[in-house]
Amino acid sequence: MNTGTTTTPATRTYVPIPRRLDFDALAPVFSRAVSALDDGATAELDRAGIDAQLREFVRLRASQLNGCAYCVDVHTAAARDAGATDQRVHAVAIWEDSPFFTARERAALALTESVTRLSETHVPSSVVTGALAEFSEEETAALIALVIAINTWNAIGVATRCWSPQPKGD
Repeated sequence: MNTGTTTTPATRTYVPIPRRLDFDALAPVFSRAVSALDDGATAELDRAGIDAQLREFVRLRASQLNGCAYCVDVHTAAARDAGATDQRVHAVAIWEDSPFFTARERAALALTESVTRLSETHVPSSVVTGALAEFSEEETAALIALVIAINTWNAIGVATRCWSPQPKGD
């Protein structure tokens, strides 16, 4: 029976995802090297003039495909901070069926998916050609560097669960 009132729980009890390994503490030299790899990719993106929203869409899509909860959380927020609307951020997961992305963004997301699924796709020429139709060679190389960097972070995060997203106010 509906009394016309709604109630919400005073507190939610979320299920914690336990850390498997403190990767940063256990492999600090490698962790710093991955950070340097990411810094290098970012420098290439800066040099090529790739905008912040597109960077975050690429990072978010790779993280979604790889199932890295921490990276999905971080790059969802970063995309919003870069000016992306909630509608576009949510649609990254279904970008191929969404009208909210430009041809340039679609080419970058297709490249992201293909490189992220490397063992399945072997990155066909058509995907690279599609990227090169929208981006210069320098821009395409910078995007590939970014995809490689985020996939490296995702592999660490998924394998070790060393970082955990924290619930924000609901």
